[in-house]
Amino acid sequence: MPTEVLMPALSPTMEEGTLAKWLVKEGDTVSSGDLLAEIETDKATMEFEAVDEGVIGKILVEAGSEGVKVNTPIAVLLEEGESTDDIETMSEAPAPKAASDEDADADTAPANGSEAPATPAPAAPTGSDGTRIFASPLARRIAAQKGLDLAQVKGSGPGGRIVKADVEAAEAAPAPKADKPAEKAAAPVAAAPAGASADAVAKMYADRPHEEVKLDGMRKTVAARLTEAKQTIPHFYLRRDVRLDALLKFRSTLNKQLETRGVKLSVNDFIIKACALALQQVPAANRVWAGDRMLQLKPSDVAVAVAVDGGLFTPVLKDAEMKSISALSAEMKDLASRARDRKLAPHEYVGGTFAISNLGMFGIDNFDAVINPPHGAILAVGAGSKKPVVGEDGELTVATVMSVTLSVDHRVIDGALGAELLQAIIGNLENPIGMLA
Repeated sequence: MPTEVLMPALSPTMEEGTLAKWLVKEGDTVSSGDLLAEIETDKATMEFEAVDEGVIGKILVEAGSEGVKVNTPIAVLLEEGESTDDIETMSEAPAPKAASDEDADADTAPANGSEAPATPAPAAPTGSDGTRIFASPLARRIAAQKGLDLAQVKGSGPGGRIVKADVEAAEAAPAPKADKPAEKAAAPVAAAPAGASADAVAKMYADRPHEEVKLDGMRKTVAARLTEAKQTIPHFYLRRDVRLDALLKFRSTLNKQLETRGVKLSVNDFIIKACALALQQVPAANRVWAGDRMLQLKPSDVAVAVAVDGGLFTPVLKDAEMKSISALSAEMKDLASRARDRKLAPHEYVGGTFAISNLGMFGIDNFDAVINPPHGAILAVGAGSKKPVVGEDGELTVATVMSVTLSVDHRVIDGALGAELLQAIIGNLENPIGMLA
């Protein structure tokens, strides 16, 4: 029987993708490991390989198609002796009925065996973004009678399908009484969504010149994960100033010595090393939240936010405490370059316990970063600037000061432990020679 080639999940967060380009055509013979297509995930463009051998009998999803759900059939592979006629036979075969769907035809058929009611189920509804809402015929009929918006109903059936019990449990606005046509229908009692609908927002700006910007996979994922982070992670924030004069002097000396090797260290390279060592100095803070437990890592795997067109990556520098500052600098440059080209593999941006987000190069003095789950904390780094400070001798002087803010997941790290971690980071930055010991 022909084999369906399914849309793969090429990254841990991928739910849908864009089939950017087919590398084969109908009639081509492929073997296991041959490249079939280029697929844009929420993070990168990746090549998709065949896992079986056969002939491409039919391409079901055209190149350039967006929003293709994971596990959706995108092509059909024919084995030896099969033809395109077998594909048609396969598509005409009736789909098996889900035994758990209580809205099966048996629910809608009269018990006495008479003909089913003449009232047809409403047409399959779609959401405000045009995507189809999967609901059984009976659920659609009940929703229409109750005045329910199926887009606001969460399905409990197979694959999230809305079934009878879901619409019966939902509340809706009562229909206006026939004998009082002038009386307005009551306002819906179901909870309204947190934000206005896409159509409502579009109407607000209908008379203003604008253009719609489509959401790609990365932007959808960033929006979903950061919304989840702010809603579910109990953030708290610790702020400190760092005096950078010793670090800047030490960096200048090192860069002169490394000039012949083509190495130029940035302040960010020192920050990565300082955080990696601090996680070793305060090991109880080297943790992630795992739902019903915490995982405490032994190595310092530090993620660094990299801005790319349309979103951001957080590539992870693994075992950062073991690497020299120059090695970290070279690795970070490579990861950042490939991140901007969207060429990172999933294992290069998944994991880590701690992250760094540096906006100092944009002149930002300080800000609060959002924790990237399941990380336990993220350090927001501002710009270093000259400021008046009181010296050790009590006299007023000028120093280069950088503001940092540690965003902490209170489920993983308590206040005192977070303060200890931040103190260790600052101690490393203000005494940079010690990071080479």
